[in-house]
Amino acid sequence: MKIAVLGTGMVGRAHAAKLAELGHEVTIGTRDVAKTTSETKPDQMGNPPFSQWQKEHSHVKLETFENAVKNTDMILEALHGAVAVEVLKALESSLTGKILIDIANPLDFSKGMPPSLFVSNTDSLGEQIQNTLPKTRVVKTFNTMNAMLQINPQMLANGEHHIFTSGNDADAKGKVTELLTSYGWKHIIDLGDITTARGTEMMMPFWLRLWGSLKTPMFNYRIVTK
Repeated sequence: MKIAVLGTGMVGRAHAAKLAELGHEVTIGTRDVAKTTSETKPDQMGNPPFSQWQKEHSHVKLETFENAVKNTDMILEALHGAVAVEVLKALESSLTGKILIDIANPLDFSKGMPPSLFVSNTDSLGEQIQNTLPKTRVVKTFNTMNAMLQINPQMLANGEHHIFTSGNDADAKGKVTELLTSYGWKHIIDLGDITTARGTEMMMPFWLRLWGSLKTPMFNYRIVTK
């Protein structure tokens, strides 16, 4: 497939590399190509500048957001939650009819760490994106764990843990499930329509506190029923 990944941070890079490894034609989208390629310092998380990463992944193209989403089969949105709706709204016409995987969380860092959520309980970022893009098939997934586990579930407990999907379009969720399976996911729970993204997004404050307690982000949820 031709897949666009929106966002050049750690999450976007991880998915772009994985998708390319799986044989997909991958383009990463950024707001300003020249600025992205001219960065020479590590980001706030200590990740190397994008130009260094791209030298190691030269088969992944870099384009503006607008050019990245043209003629694609699927889009993965790995943007900061605070800007996701704004960026996607500007791309609305190019996203019509397409599957958009929303990975972002509505994290509010305005009062420092740990962040709170800028939307919760009666709404979610996933819903806001779907409402902004009514003709796009939005599926929320990947947002309940760190980037390395997102792309390689076998790194933890032989993959015996769970990932969740939320979305209004059954066919879109089916295609996303196929992609998840190709990543190595064995346990996928379809929570229901896009309103169920409220639940997975509200897991993030708890996830962040678990990270602080466990001193590692390499953990995930396993759902056991009787």
